[in-house]
Parts: sequence; structure tokens; C-alpha cells
Amino acid sequence: MESRAPCPPPRPGFPCGSPHWSPLFQKELEAAWGVEVFDRFTVVLHIFRCHARTKEARLQVALAEIPLLRSNLRDSVAHLDRQGGGSRYIMGSGESFMQLQQRLLREKEAKLRRALERLRKKRLVLRRQRARREFPVVSVVGYTNCGKTTLIKALTGDAAIQPRDQLFATLDITAHAGSLPSRMTVLYMDTIGFLSELPHGLIESFSATLEDVAHSDLIVHVRDVSHPETERQKASVLSALRGLRLPGPLLDTMVEVHNKVDLVPGYSPAEPGAVAVSALLGRGLQQLKAELEEAVLRATGRQVLTLRVRLAGAQLSWLHREATVQQVDVIPEDGVADVKVIISNAAYGKFRKLFPG
Repeated sequence: MESRAPCPPPRPGFPCGSPHWSPLFQKELEAAWGVEVFDRFTVVLHIFRCHARTKEARLQVALAEIPLLRSNLRDSVAHLDRQGGGSRYIMGSGESFMQLQQRLLREKEAKLRRALERLRKKRLVLRRQRARREFPVVSVVGYTNCGKTTLIKALTGDAAIQPRDQLFATLDITAHAGSLPSRMTVLYMDTIGFLSELPHGLIESFSATLEDVAHSDLIVHVRDVSHPETERQKASVLSALRGLRLPGPLLDTMVEVHNKVDLVPGYSPAEPGAVAVSALLGRGLQQLKAELEEAVLRATGRQVLTLRVRLAGAQLSWLHREATVQQVDVIPEDGVADVKVIISNAAYGKFRKLFPG
């Protein structure tokens, strides 16, 4: 699937991208080669369909399939027209076969978009709930099968995560909580994998899912440096991210992770700031966590402060609940404690308001 012949400019309305592609051309190729022939869009769509496990993923795949159905309809009607039957009206309905099928496709598309809009609103509610709890959000992106899910499993220690060595094994964004060296909790968002020249219809259909990337605090770009086309894959991912119109600061602060270095003996990153890891073997994870912590603190405006609190009051329990408490040094003779915390600007403002002086 990675290697392919250069694709001519797309023909309007047909996802394959070849101006000569048609059912007749497909049959000629199949007859010549003795195997079934599929265009790139159909292959990618079939892989997506196989991995669509949630309601949202199935809806997005169904929406992405609409352009292909329209194209097939035009080819079928053109074939009927050549036989003299494509423009006949159906049982006095006033609609030709083409018009009826076009109307049904429009109705199906509208129904799918309404269902996805309802899920989009639900996702917005969940996003607001995460924001209220002030968990930093780290979106993990990368070319398909680069090891994103394996890396998240290694960073979080979540045994329930089951990575698969497959293209597009992840079609839904999922959140997984993990701790950084300071014990600060972050949410890692596992995202759909990218592909070079991913058909626009697929990107558009999955735009609701990818909205979560735009609302994250930090992006981690995972690369499979053992792949022979790792540079081309990097360019494809960056191009896709720019196409999502993400905020400039979010792209500028992206952390690049070079994964699968266990497959490249003696590997050392050429890019400044890149972190080399083997998610499968656990190599480089401590350095990566330290880099992520620094990046998250910068991106979220969190501060590392030492606050003196009274032991008799509710200050200490409040800090444990609303901030990340790193260290508590009790001074028993004074009835106070010096508490080292990582705290957001908003939480610190609440603390000053609740416990003045």
C-alpha cells in the first residue's frame, strides 16, 4: 500500500484520481492481470470500514463513502444511457433512475451529517468537562502504524490498551490518563493515523474527530524511524496537520518522537529537540516524560510554587485536590507546612481568593 505508481490529477467527482478510471477500464485491467483491481480510495475506505468499531467511526466511514457511491452511480447511468434506458421515469413518479438515486444519496448524506453533528456536540461537552478539571491534553499524532498506541501504553502503563500492528487500527480518538515525573496528570489522546495523500473526502469525514487535536495543549508527533520512507511520512503528517488549520503556537511547540530505534542500531536523531525512544522496549521514556513535562508547563502556563499553608485549615486538602502536590515540608512548631505544587494560573487565583493572607 505504501508504494504505488504516480497518480494523475484527480478527475472531478471521482475519488480514485485517474481521469481514465472507469468500470470498463477496471474490467480490462482485471482481465489482463487475472486479479481484482481497486483504486486507492476504495482500498483505504475498505481498511477504514474493517476497523470502524464505534458508532462515530462507522458514521464517518459511511459519510466518506458517499462520493464513491455518487461516482459509481454516474458510471452506471452512463452505461444505461448507452443502452437507451438511463433516462426512463420510474412508475410515473416523475423521477428518472438517476434523479431517484441522487435524491436518496442526498438524504442519506444529510442523515449522516445530522448524526455526526449530535456526536460533535457530545464531544464538545466532554471537552468542556476536561477543561473544567484542568487536565493538560496531549494529542499523539503520526503516520499510520508508527506506534502511537504502543507509546501511549508505555507512558501510561494502561494494560487495557491493546496496540495492533495494522494500518489504521485506531479510528477514534481515545483519552488515556498518565503521570509525568512531577506526578502531574495529563490526558494522552490517541488519534487516527495519517497517510500520504489521504483522500480529501476521508479527511473531511473525520474532521469532527480531529477537532480534539486543535483543542489540545500539546502535540506529540511520533515517527517510525525504521521505515525507509520516514521523511516522506513526516512531510505527509505535517501537511495534514497544516490542513486542519491548527493554531500556530500548537504547531510550533510540537514535540517530535523518533520511535522504533531498537530496529536501527546506533540511531541518533539528527533533528534538534527530537527524542529517540523504543516504545515497545521502554527505551528513552524517562527523557521523553521530562521533555513532555517542560513542554506542558510552558504550554499551559502552569507554575511551580512553594506555598506556606496552615495545617489546621483546609488549604492543604484543597491543594491536593486542585493542584499537583510535589512535596510537603511540615513545620510542627509553627503549625504550618511549605507545600511545593504545580498549579495553573486559574487554580492559583482561586486559592488566593479562598485563602487570603
